Amino acid sequence: MKLFSAIFVSGILLMMLTCSMRRDDQKFERLAGNYIEKTLRMNPEFATYLGDHRFDNSWNDHTLEGIQKSRQLDKTYLDSLNALNPDKLSESNRIDYQILKHQIQYSIFHVDTLKEYEWNPRVYNFGGGIYSLIARDFAPLKERLQNVEERLKGIPAILEAAKTNLKNPPKVHTETAILQNKGNISLITSELDQFLNEVPEMKEEFKPIQEKAVSAVEAYGKWLEDELLPRSNGDFRIGDERYRKKLAYALDSDITKEEILQSAEKDLKETQIALHETALPLFRKYYPNIDYVQDNKEVIKGVLDKLAEDHPTNQTIIDLARQSTEATTQFVRENDLVTVPDEEVKIIVMPEFQRGVAVAYCDAPGPLESKKETFYAISPTPADWTPERVNSFFREYNNYMLQDLTIHEAMPGHYLQLAHSNQFKAPTMIRAIFYSGPFVEGWATYAEQLMVEKGYGGPEVKMQQLKMRLRLLINAIIDQKIHTEGMSEQQAMDLMMNEGFQEEGEAAGKWRRACLTSTQLSTYYVGNMEINDIRNKYEAKMGSNIDLKKLHDQMLSYGSPAAKYVKQLMGL
Repeated sequence: MKLFSAIFVSGILLMMLTCSMRRDDQKFERLAGNYIEKTLRMNPEFATYLGDHRFDNSWNDHTLEGIQKSRQLDKTYLDSLNALNPDKLSESNRIDYQILKHQIQYSIFHVDTLKEYEWNPRVYNFGGGIYSLIARDFAPLKERLQNVEERLKGIPAILEAAKTNLKNPPKVHTETAILQNKGNISLITSELDQFLNEVPEMKEEFKPIQEKAVSAVEAYGKWLEDELLPRSNGDFRIGDERYRKKLAYALDSDITKEEILQSAEKDLKETQIALHETALPLFRKYYPNIDYVQDNKEVIKGVLDKLAEDHPTNQTIIDLARQSTEATTQFVRENDLVTVPDEEVKIIVMPEFQRGVAVAYCDAPGPLESKKETFYAISPTPADWTPERVNSFFREYNNYMLQDLTIHEAMPGHYLQLAHSNQFKAPTMIRAIFYSGPFVEGWATYAEQLMVEKGYGGPEVKMQQLKMRLRLLINAIIDQKIHTEGMSEQQAMDLMMNEGFQEEGEAAGKWRRACLTSTQLSTYYVGNMEINDIRNKYEAKMGSNIDLKKLHDQMLSYGSPAAKYVKQLMGL
């Protein structure tokens, strides 16, 4: 009887504890849901990007008042989160709690400390808010163009906010904004006209709105060139203190910049050795009359120069990217590396307004989007480039490098990982909306490594993958050295070209990107280390005879959280 009573009492206590925990979970889930709803209403551009199309006819409030309202929302919900005890939540909600808190703190840091709205004109680049309404066929074209009309009407207000808020930008930021602003004019005119031709009845009402928007953008472009550029004397380097804080937020990791640098410099030497070992048989094949070369770098460069001779042009690069996507997809399926999504990936020319930072990107559908289309965008060379610079660009992105780039951006890289991520379901939308950059980039760089490990493309593609690995290592090195140690353009160029074997055009573009961004270039290397650590820990736990497809599917099944949460969920 006493045993029965004890069991009964224990059962009652367990049920009470379970009910209490469920109440805490419900409280957090309501809080998270309310925060997301208010955030989407306050940030219509972000909502459109995610696939929530309720606010497609409006813009974020870019005025100082709007920025402070957004900051106050974050502060209010941060206080509410601090009032909760995450230990009382379920494991899934406990992780989402940490992600949400981290995201809100990062958002407040952006407003209070980074203050990019004062010095980064690219904050006011509205092109994405227009393009996102026409790029995806999520609703009838007429309906989407009606929302474009409303957003066109709101462009002058964004540009006025920019004129009011911008103080002393770095020159490189203003120069890039000028370039992208010209792309926005092309977007509003020629690119929109292509869609209007499909709905001719809208042309008459659309034209005056279009002309007014173009006039505002042209005037803004003149202001950028005549007024802002001459006083753009700010330092693009964010400094050690801000860099450290931003790095911790960007990575959601305790790893320090010193640890990253030490590890990257060690890996740089090891990767150069692996690159030489891969290059040597190819060197003997390509240069049979040369008996011996003492300098390892000369061997590597000789092979890379030979591979660079086979390269695309502006006319062929899209078709070659399409062919490589088909080939990599077939290889992943044949080798049973990971579950391949059913959604199509489309190869497109990068819109002009988005050029100037990266050569390619993957534009995956937002987690709230009904039509799951992914775009693999590639940037052709600008029309004003010299033939020499164009040749340098395509030597860098030769036929073999293009295959590695396709692996990274499409299959089995970003496209595949984000398609898996969009299938993740949880009590809140936190993990769907706020993803970890290091995890996303870590998987894409790991995908390059995985394909070469399994023999894709032979030694020629392996050469490019190892060269890309040198690039991600050097990215992490120059990212912190530029922003915290005063690394000069010449020092960065020498490192990229002499130690990373990059073409001059690629190195020059990366210098600009490193100046325009901070900490983002470190996410590739840190993410790659973390993904490899997950695999190493999994192999140590399960033994050498592992099912890679099972490992990869499980790794990608939790959305796109920081790697530390994936390890936790996998029991590693």
